[in-house]
Amino acid sequence: MAIDLDALYIDLHRHPELSFQETRTAGVITQKLDELGIEYEEGIGKTGIAAVIRNGEGPVVWLRADTDGLPVEEATGLEYASTVRGVDPAGTAVPVMHACGHDMHISAMIGAVEQLTQTKDEWSGTLVIVFQPAEEYGAGAQAMIADGVLERFPKPDIVLGQHVTPLPAGTIGVRSGTQMAASDGLRVVLHGRGGHGSRPHSTVDPVVMAAATIMRLQTIVSREIDPRDVAVVTVGSIHSGLKNNIIPPDATLELSLRYPNDEARERVMAKVERIVNAEAAASGAEQAPTITIDHTLPPTINDDAATARLRTAFDSAFGAGTVVDPGMFTGSEDVSWFAREAGVPLVYWFWGGVDAKKFAEASAAGTIERDIPTNHSPYFAPVLQPTLSNGVANLVVAAREFLGS
Repeated sequence: MAIDLDALYIDLHRHPELSFQETRTAGVITQKLDELGIEYEEGIGKTGIAAVIRNGEGPVVWLRADTDGLPVEEATGLEYASTVRGVDPAGTAVPVMHACGHDMHISAMIGAVEQLTQTKDEWSGTLVIVFQPAEEYGAGAQAMIADGVLERFPKPDIVLGQHVTPLPAGTIGVRSGTQMAASDGLRVVLHGRGGHGSRPHSTVDPVVMAAATIMRLQTIVSREIDPRDVAVVTVGSIHSGLKNNIIPPDATLELSLRYPNDEARERVMAKVERIVNAEAAASGAEQAPTITIDHTLPPTINDDAATARLRTAFDSAFGAGTVVDPGMFTGSEDVSWFAREAGVPLVYWFWGGVDAKKFAEASAAGTIERDIPTNHSPYFAPVLQPTLSNGVANLVVAAREFLGS
């Protein structure tokens, strides 16, 4: 009996889990792998899974899907919208949603594995299917690598993966070279001197210090980076204080930095450090700020030859014009760690999840940014079909292209 992929997707969408907490999700995946009779190991890098399909001599192709949700409260209004709540690493109760489409990634992968298993007479080689946790923390790939996934499973000749995105359904976006930016997550603690809200002159107010720092950080991209270059500096959260009449002792900022290469990373990082320290000094801080790098992700770089080969395969399978160059995305991914550590090519592409008519109408009206929700939005929800069937087909075509015949 064929797996009901629509039902699988709806179930996963209703039950998202935060990074490194994907235990129910892993159980759903292993149940489907059991149904397909596929060999696997679970608990790799805490909640990761790797499965292997051996089918004679030939190349080893790794297919990767990520599995975690996000601390976002869903506002899609879907009948199967998530109402789940979880606990984040700080111990805070938060809403949880598959706001980045990883439920779609899992479902498409299971569908592709089912098709490839049923057509083993048409290809040869070895498939390794990686269900990776904690992509949203930028830590899952390295956790699986540290747990020996590259040693415990056949070494890849190529690593392949895909991501659903707000392109029209039926469109594939891929480019050679840098497909996604490198990034760092920074935690900045500004140290002030707390006191009574009625006596600000006796304190060093970290809230004011934080406000000045945030505003000055915005000038890095607008005034210190060549307009022809790419860089992003985002302050995603600020935490300080517990009561209106207490000036707190410190303030914490969480930053997301994005850049296309290591040289740009060094420049932006140096500018951030300069501004953070200078604003603290200007505020009269008696202790230098504490800057911690929570995670670092390399750029996602697609191999030129493999990307050209896959574009041709997609055009042949789906028709000319299906594949577009989406430009470099300033979002970041950790999938490339598998290819980097193995020393093999990577191809990572995007596939559309928006109703094509709706996308065309928004494009004609110039309202794409307003009317087409992006990944990480509480309104993000790919149209179930044909997005899911397209995602399955993409993976099957890609795997078959790099396996033996």
